[in-house]
Amino acid sequence: MKNWRLLAFLLRHSRSAVPLMIGAGVVSGLLSIAVLALINHALYQRGGMAAQLAAGFVLLVVGKIAAAAFSQLLLVRFSQGLILDLSLTLCTQMLRAPLRRLEREGPGQMLAVLTDDVSAVTWALQSLPKLATNVAVVIGCGIYLAWLSLPMFFWAGGVTLTGALIYKLIHDRTYKVMRAAREARARLLEHFRSLMSGLKELMLHRARREEFIQEELRGTAEEYRRTNLTATSRYVLAEAWVQSLLYALIGLLLFAYPAVTSVSVEALTGYVLAILYVMSPLWTIIGALPAVARGQIAFQKIEALGVTLQDSATASMPVAPAIKAGPHETSIEMRAAAFTYEPVAGADCPFTLGPVDFTLRSGELVFVVGGNGSGKSTFAKMLTGLYLPDRGVMFNSGVPVDKTNQEWHREHFSAVFADFHLFDKLFGIPSADLQAATDRYLRLLQIDGKVSLKGRAFSTLELSQGQRKRLALITAYLEDRPFYVFDEWAADQDPEYKEVFYSRLLPELRSRGKGVVVITHDDRYFHLGDRVLKLEDGKPSARTSSATRDTASQSASAV
Repeated sequence: MKNWRLLAFLLRHSRSAVPLMIGAGVVSGLLSIAVLALINHALYQRGGMAAQLAAGFVLLVVGKIAAAAFSQLLLVRFSQGLILDLSLTLCTQMLRAPLRRLEREGPGQMLAVLTDDVSAVTWALQSLPKLATNVAVVIGCGIYLAWLSLPMFFWAGGVTLTGALIYKLIHDRTYKVMRAAREARARLLEHFRSLMSGLKELMLHRARREEFIQEELRGTAEEYRRTNLTATSRYVLAEAWVQSLLYALIGLLLFAYPAVTSVSVEALTGYVLAILYVMSPLWTIIGALPAVARGQIAFQKIEALGVTLQDSATASMPVAPAIKAGPHETSIEMRAAAFTYEPVAGADCPFTLGPVDFTLRSGELVFVVGGNGSGKSTFAKMLTGLYLPDRGVMFNSGVPVDKTNQEWHREHFSAVFADFHLFDKLFGIPSADLQAATDRYLRLLQIDGKVSLKGRAFSTLELSQGQRKRLALITAYLEDRPFYVFDEWAADQDPEYKEVFYSRLLPELRSRGKGVVVITHDDRYFHLGDRVLKLEDGKPSARTSSATRDTASQSASAV
């Protein structure tokens, strides 16, 4: 039944267009058989029916052409809408999927889904009308042949059935190879992404470059080429097998069958004409099967990614608006909250963050410290709702956070992560006083001479990493959320900008009633905060400080 999932999805997407499109193709195919039957009848017709046959011929041909054209027009309209809807649905559902699941899949798989798999589903869709038309032609030919001579039909049907079973065996084996080709394509896209991300490192290191190209890139590309070549070769073999079978069937009908039994010349001529006529539809069906098979594989990959296409209404689930925080108005609380990663091959045990007991209130500034791999970034993801605790509980202003309100919880946070992405436009930020506020922060962080805001878009993103990080900080400030998280923001900033960040911007956020978490190693600024949370191997250290600002400097020296 899995091979019918794609058709079921198409029918759900449009309960009228797809049946009409397929139905018009079937009508066109049946009218093609009617034309063939009329031609065969006209060849042996004697008498005064020429005018009626000619009129019937014209009507049938016009009907066939009109039905085919109608089917193609429906296809163009439906396929273009489906491409757009499917792509946007995929993007929306990816953004609503659990972050950890997308991280496990990797960018290569997601790029393959958004590019190759959407295209494969589209190509499969475009094959449907032709398949419907030509399947109808083949079935109609069978009915016509049975009408001409039932014994000859069973005899020819036995030969055809044997050939079809062999073809199905070849097709099933080829389907597995095509799945392997799809996996190789995803890995190849991942290598392309690594190539673009690591251009500088590869250019500087010849041995690394050559090993990457020869062992990773070339090896995966060769596997992709080999699997595609194998699949194509098998389909060529299957096509040659069907072609040989049809010509063998014609030879048997012309030379072997009349030798063992009597048959009329009209029936024999009709059989030969029908088989010759059905060759073109069969080639079309065989040529469309690889596209349909790739579409089925692509759709299974889309489903496996967790993108629920059956019910797109869930993508429009309402989200509660973020709360504007005043002093002590909102709070985030973790009670024995923990998150465990999946087991990794070769590792003794998977990494676990927690259990963590932590509270962040409006107007508080908390520093989070710890060594590499201590769980700081995981803590930031769990705090912001990108990861949900798999043990313990987290509250947002007394409301337990779970899958049903996870997005509502996220709407309370603005963040600049260590691996941040900078958009070239201020999406989703209210326009009121936007220009003035942006200009103020650009001047404060001394990048007003490098970039400006034009409308809602930045004039350029061709900036240094430090400047880009400052621009990301400005974007976060303009979002005006109740809570802020900064993950190693100051790590690559000059001392003067660190001073502005710690001594002016963070106190300003706190004075506005924002709850702020800063992941940092700049211990000389810890006295500006309310508390210091230290993580060691995923757990809060016994030396974690809960002192107030007046004694925070003493706590900082302890960590």
